[in-house]
Amino acid sequence: MILYLHGFRSSPQSFKARLMGQRMAELDLQAQYLCPQLPASPAAAIALAESLIAGVDATQLTVVGSSLGGFYATWLAERHGCRAVLLNPAVKPPRDLESYVGVTTQYHSDEPFEFKRDYIAELQALTVAAVSRPERYFLLAATGDEVLDWREMVAHYPGARQRVIQGSDHGIAEFADYLDEVLVFCGVPAQGKVPG
Repeated sequence: MILYLHGFRSSPQSFKARLMGQRMAELDLQAQYLCPQLPASPAAAIALAESLIAGVDATQLTVVGSSLGGFYATWLAERHGCRAVLLNPAVKPPRDLESYVGVTTQYHSDEPFEFKRDYIAELQALTVAAVSRPERYFLLAATGDEVLDWREMVAHYPGARQRVIQGSDHGIAEFADYLDEVLVFCGVPAQGKVPG
């Protein structure tokens, strides 16, 4: 099973989420792919993610997280012992999102998006100082990320499988080029048949 967690102010309509969902459908594995709309509250986002993976064997689960979703994926991987794929993950969102407190809109709609000051403390409570088993992690970090510093990402996941993409951007415009590699790490063989 793959649980995809989108980034800050994003949605299941994000480019990478849709691309991964389409590929899983092509492989007839759409039932093994979940991509929920996450609430603005980090605590509520984690509670939703945990409800979706309840009862799933950690060896059969990969959490894929983009940006802030990568921060959440790291916490979930540490708590549940599952694999995580991190796509330009936020490493220090309590610092980075301080200036975003207030009301704005979501990226893919005109729906209001309120990020409350209380959410900074919720992010601090989810901070993972260091990952315990780096072999469970696969990091894709773009040097051209205009939002987050790829060097912080690389430093935060020492020993993890890492692919540093020269150039690109925060959204990883060339994600299609890496999708099959990501899916193989998630346990989806190239031909799309789930083992067992």
